[in-house]
Amino acid sequence: MRRKIVITVALLMVVPAIGGGLAAVLHLGPFKQPALVSVPPAPVPVVATTVTQGDVPIYLTGVGTVIAYNTTVVRSQIQGQIVSINFTEGQTVKAGDLLAEIDPRPYQAQIDQLTATRNRDQAQLTNAQANLDRYTQLANKGWATPQLLDTQKAQVAQLQNAIKADEALIEAAKVQLSYTRLTSPIDGIVGIRQVDIGNIIHPTDPNGLVVVTQIEPISLIFTLPETVLPQIQQQQQKDPNTPLTVLAYSQDNAIKLDKGTLGLVNNQILQTTGSIQLKANFPNKEHRLWPGQLINARLLVDTRHNGLTVPASVVQQGPNGAYAYVVNADSTVATRPVKVAQISQGQALIDSGLEANEQVVTDGQYKLQPGVHVTILTGHAAEQAKAQSAQQAPIP
Repeated sequence: MRRKIVITVALLMVVPAIGGGLAAVLHLGPFKQPALVSVPPAPVPVVATTVTQGDVPIYLTGVGTVIAYNTTVVRSQIQGQIVSINFTEGQTVKAGDLLAEIDPRPYQAQIDQLTATRNRDQAQLTNAQANLDRYTQLANKGWATPQLLDTQKAQVAQLQNAIKADEALIEAAKVQLSYTRLTSPIDGIVGIRQVDIGNIIHPTDPNGLVVVTQIEPISLIFTLPETVLPQIQQQQQKDPNTPLTVLAYSQDNAIKLDKGTLGLVNNQILQTTGSIQLKANFPNKEHRLWPGQLINARLLVDTRHNGLTVPASVVQQGPNGAYAYVVNADSTVATRPVKVAQISQGQALIDSGLEANEQVVTDGQYKLQPGVHVTILTGHAAEQAKAQSAQQAPIP
């Protein structure tokens, strides 16, 4: 009896508890999840620069070949044996420098022979002149016939002309003797020797002794599209006494080789290519230009005053043309279509689309979208970003 009473009391205590818990559950209703807090994306690190303004030269760029100002094949004008070579290959020579010598003995002997003939004729003339004087005195006294006097005058005249012929032959022989000394006709650099000591050289030898090439000054033949001809002519007419400036660069545009002037525009257009040929002259004091060398030529045709320039890496190409990323005052970026006049020496000349002193992105554009916040890197961090960008940028 006592056990039943205890169980009944326990049940009476549990039932209210269950009811209260159920009521509490019903009162709370379904479970609610906590609200999510949005985190803004981190700024994109980029390298930037400002749009600069100043005088910008306008160049027309073409490809050309260097040609020697003068090229001479040193040939012998006589036949003979080479007895001395007086130059080394690649040597710089002046006009008149002795390059080689042909055996002069046969030509000196000829001069000696002709000189002897002249002296003989001179002696005969002296004798004939003396006889003429005697015959003239006898003729004045009536002791000599006029025929004898005329004959003696003719003999004197004959010997006088014979001596003139001897003198001419001697001069010709001396010229032949001078040909035994092969000299450089121009200032320049000698090439590869074609004849060795002891060989017989002939006037008909096709290669001659050596080729002398004048490279100081030197010339350049380059081409430009025919469409730029009016622009060149207009610039020439502005100052006819001042030739246009031409700069010579290596094929990779990394080295400036020399600065010269425009010599001429060829008198006809190449119909096959639609281009014009131009010739420029360079002082070439440092011998950086060499005959046959292929180089890039830049013809200065104008100077843009207060022109806007940015590094060439600023200009990007999209479906609608060239554009650039401009950094706004709130550190966001926006795309701006631009028109490029020229790209020279790593600098792009902007016709329209940018303003002076605006900040533009030079590196890291592949990570950008319009409206993205950026942080501008400088110093060593900027150099690292450029290196990383070169590795990660997509291949166009």
